[in-house]
Amino acid sequence: MAKVLMKGNEAIAEAAITAGCRHYFGYPITPQNEIPEYMARRMPQVNGTFVQAESEIAAINMVYGAAGAGARVMTSSSSPGISLKQEGLSYIAGAEIPCVVVNMVRGGPGLGSIQPAQSDYYQATRGGGHGDYRMIVLTPASVQEAVEMTVQAFDLADKYRMTVMLLGDGMIGQIMEPVDLDAVKTLMAPAVEKPWATTGMKNHPGRNVVNSLYIQPDVLEKVNERLEAKYREVEREVAAHEEMMMEDAQIVLAAFGTTARICKSAVRMARAKGIKAGLIRPKTVWPFPYAAFEKAAEQAQSILCVEMNMGQMIDDVRIAAAGRCPVSFYGRSGGMVPTPEEIVAAIEKAVK
Repeated sequence: MAKVLMKGNEAIAEAAITAGCRHYFGYPITPQNEIPEYMARRMPQVNGTFVQAESEIAAINMVYGAAGAGARVMTSSSSPGISLKQEGLSYIAGAEIPCVVVNMVRGGPGLGSIQPAQSDYYQATRGGGHGDYRMIVLTPASVQEAVEMTVQAFDLADKYRMTVMLLGDGMIGQIMEPVDLDAVKTLMAPAVEKPWATTGMKNHPGRNVVNSLYIQPDVLEKVNERLEAKYREVEREVAAHEEMMMEDAQIVLAAFGTTARICKSAVRMARAKGIKAGLIRPKTVWPFPYAAFEKAAEQAQSILCVEMNMGQMIDDVRIAAAGRCPVSFYGRSGGMVPTPEEIVAAIEKAVK
């Protein structure tokens, strides 16, 4: 099949269907509205279920129910809507239920703006809801990569029995790019058996209970210890990143998603000026690719973190650098998008 020109949000929705998602529950909010709109049209065509819930809180609990029954299920929203889903996400983590959540980040805090931002990094990588839990967080930098990561998200969710979040932004959701939807089928992992699911006793003896309530503190502590062991396994197996011109880089840019696309242009512009710049782009922000930045901090003179927020991923970069080299920051917030020229100016300032 030839490539098809698709808007990011619609491509993600179609990729989810390709991955076997047959249940979608959501609530409209800009700039991700094309996802529920697309699902409302497509789900009946594939014998799936689409429900526009009465609220984001209702939607995430519908996800909990469908995922608990073993279905591949997805919800999507944007920043304030994701905030409303946090209690449900914590319950899902406690019950070890696999699901996929898409967050097309908009400017904040509060209602903020409908423009693209990356200011939900803390929320996504530090849990967001209550208790000790993690989500796998994938950060696409193109529509094609968003499609691939959507398929990957369902596979990872089933493999580790946990939530996987696709963390995009208004720009990734709204831009149109050519995508190869057939190619992603080759990325799909074999189906995973779900003997824990609440599908009754037809295929599995006994009675399954999905639960996140453990009254006895010693029992809950063991649950937390088991979850933590799983998260350490995910850190070893899932962390991913991309490097650009890192062989001799003296200043390293750290950026993810849309900002990383812009930073690639800035790196080339800096190189044209004789500045040995490079880029590390995390594809997963949890687990974070600490090892790549540890190595970079040993060879580079400095690291410049570029984000569409007031400085959030920079905390993880500083943890990785561990004082081996200076770490500085350049960012725009509130829905403002940095230009390559602005980033080059920040690079020049950092290398003085």
